[in-house]
Amino acid sequence: MNSLYHKYKHHYRANLNLAIPVVISQLGHTLVQTFDTIIVGHFAGTVSLAAVSLANSIFMVMLVIGLGVSYGITPLIAQHNGRGSFSECGKLLSNSLFINVITGVFLFAITFLGSVFLLDHLHQTPGVVRQAKPFLFLLGLSLIPMLIFNTFKQFAEGLGFTRQAMYISIWGNVFNAILGIILVKGLFGVSPMGVKGVGYSTLTDRCVMAMVMGLYVFRSKIFKKYLKDFVLTNIDRLRCMQLLRIGGPVALQYTFEISAFSAAAIIIGTIGYHEQAAHQVAINLASMTYMMASGLSAAAAIKAGNFFGNGDHRELRHSAISSYHIVLVFMTITAVFLTALNHVLPWIYTSDNAVIVIAAQLLIIAALFQLFDGTQVVGLGILRGMGDVNIPTIITFLAYWVVGLPVGYILGLQMHLGVKGVWYGLVLGLATSSILLFFRFQFISKKHRDKTILILAKD
Repeated sequence: MNSLYHKYKHHYRANLNLAIPVVISQLGHTLVQTFDTIIVGHFAGTVSLAAVSLANSIFMVMLVIGLGVSYGITPLIAQHNGRGSFSECGKLLSNSLFINVITGVFLFAITFLGSVFLLDHLHQTPGVVRQAKPFLFLLGLSLIPMLIFNTFKQFAEGLGFTRQAMYISIWGNVFNAILGIILVKGLFGVSPMGVKGVGYSTLTDRCVMAMVMGLYVFRSKIFKKYLKDFVLTNIDRLRCMQLLRIGGPVALQYTFEISAFSAAAIIIGTIGYHEQAAHQVAINLASMTYMMASGLSAAAAIKAGNFFGNGDHRELRHSAISSYHIVLVFMTITAVFLTALNHVLPWIYTSDNAVIVIAAQLLIIAALFQLFDGTQVVGLGILRGMGDVNIPTIITFLAYWVVGLPVGYILGLQMHLGVKGVWYGLVLGLATSSILLFFRFQFISKKHRDKTILILAKD
């Protein structure tokens, strides 16, 4: 263990220094849903909590599609920065902003249609559907400013500047929580809005965060050399295709995973609204650890992109393996935490005993999939940094939609294991994805390393 630590010590420090701010800012996306869930669970009741679960099950698919598309810029920026092609970074930013705004409008349109037509045909409790509709509409509208924020965030993080997005995310979540309580509860003369209140607070928060992050990028001196060729209207088909060739498959990767969890929420909703509310509590807690691991993944992608850009495949492997070590340690700690406090954590969200009992059981299962969840998302990040996105996309589809969700449906409904059976299937899907992505990383990285060694030997 000592020799292993010294072998990777440099990469542990470098990756953690880069990752920690990214982890916190990535966590910000989930904390919005967390605060919404807590506020609604305590101030609006169990039916409202189930409505949040239903709306989020659809919205999270739209969210990760948008996030995935916006991630296309980060490895490209990291690679160009590694090569010293600074002017190309500004050109990529203008094209990325264009793509992400169009994506945000498109996803809002789909979400709007979902809130009008889809919710009525999912065999959910009528009271839950009635409250979910306006909440889903407001969440969908918030996608546009969120993707503008993420454009500037991913640009800055691709260049290694990660702290400002972290600070904005922290203050944004504080603002969202305070405004959400005021609007839901009806304080300071405001009429109580229930579930719609957290929708309005989320929309307002994301608009403010987008403006602040944009001002930071354009006004900061550290970005001036990268923005010399930034022109808002300079849209180039070739650069758009470069961004989409990475962002599109990444969006699909995240979509296959999150949509499987969303489909699981809808399946669970046919069992009962207590089970649906408990699923929302447990999945929200698991999502926080997932988004933190996603932050480690983003840092791993940046490092992999830098090393891949300058052709140092030996250091790329060392950096990647150190990222695997970090996420394994982190997710082991979170697994112990979820297990030890499985009866306590649900109280943060609700005082409904029926929901708490079910959620406590689900948190034990969530603890089981922590290691798989962490390693699969880090594997995706490393491969993304190397520009390998197509095969991982196929892997995620097979893992979640061919293995995980069908097994969960059979165990949960056909074999009458209920909500726990659905979650067992999700564990199997995560395990499949994790193992196959690790084998893919080993194959690709060794192939590039051996090719470099062969070229050097000939020279």
